[in-house]
Amino acid sequence: MSYSGITVHDKNPIKRYLQRRRLRDALSPLGALGERFAGRFLDFGAGNGELTKAIAQRFPRAKVFCYEPAPDLLEEARHNLSGLDNVVLVSSLEELKGLKFRYVFCLEVFEHLPSRETVRAIRAIKRLLAIRGIAVVGVPNELFLPALLKGLFRMKGRYGAYDARFGNVFRAAIGRPPDKRPVREIAPGLPYHFQHTGFDHRKLRLELSGTFEIVRQFGSPVGSELLSSEIYLVLKKRNKASQSAGSNPDSPSD
Repeated sequence: MSYSGITVHDKNPIKRYLQRRRLRDALSPLGALGERFAGRFLDFGAGNGELTKAIAQRFPRAKVFCYEPAPDLLEEARHNLSGLDNVVLVSSLEELKGLKFRYVFCLEVFEHLPSRETVRAIRAIKRLLAIRGIAVVGVPNELFLPALLKGLFRMKGRYGAYDARFGNVFRAAIGRPPDKRPVREIAPGLPYHFQHTGFDHRKLRLELSGTFEIVRQFGSPVGSELLSSEIYLVLKKRNKASQSAGSNPDSPSD
C-alpha cells in the first residue's frame, strides 16, 4: 500500500481527518509569513511529499527541498509533486551540502528512527538550519490516553501484532512504553521502526533540547498534549552565549 493510502487517503475518515489536520497544524508557525516569501524550505524525511506540496503551493516564490532517502517514498513524492516548478527532489544529504534553510520541517520521522539514526538526524538538521531559522518537528503521541485509543484501534484490526498486544498497549497507556522495538529496513541501509508503539516523545524532546532551544510545544488536533494524537516542537538554534566554549559558529544564512 502507498504511503498516502495509510495517511491522507486512508479509508478510515477519522485517520484522513487527523492526517490532514496534522499537516495544517504543522504549518501554523508560518502564520505571519507572507506568500511572497522567497527563501528556502526543507521537508526533511518528506515521505510522499504531501507537506512539500502544501508549502510549495502556499509560497510559490520559495524553493522547497523535498528530502526523502527511501527510494519508493521518493518515487511517490515525485509523482505527487509533478508540475510544481519550485520543488527540488533530494535523495541524499550530500545533495544539500553547503545549503542553509530558513525553515526545516521534520514530520513523522523521528518515531521511526533507531537511536544512532536519531542522533544523525538531529546533527543534520542543526547543520542545515540557518542561524535565525526555525525547525518544526512533529511526532505521534504514543503515551497515555492517545496511546490507549490508538492501541485499541490497532488491536481491533491486527490483534497480537507488536503494536496490538495488550501488554504493550497497557504500558504505553500508563506512560511506560516498551523499549525493545522491532527494527527492519525500509530500504537497504536504512534501519526503521515500522510500529509507533514504544516511541516516547519525552525522550526525543530531551535529546533535541541538548542541541536546540525549544521555543514552543503544542498538540494536534487540540492544543493539549494529553489529548492530542500528534506533538509538535518548534525549535531554533541556541544563541552564541549559550553555545559551549570552542564550538564553531554556523555560517550566515542566505
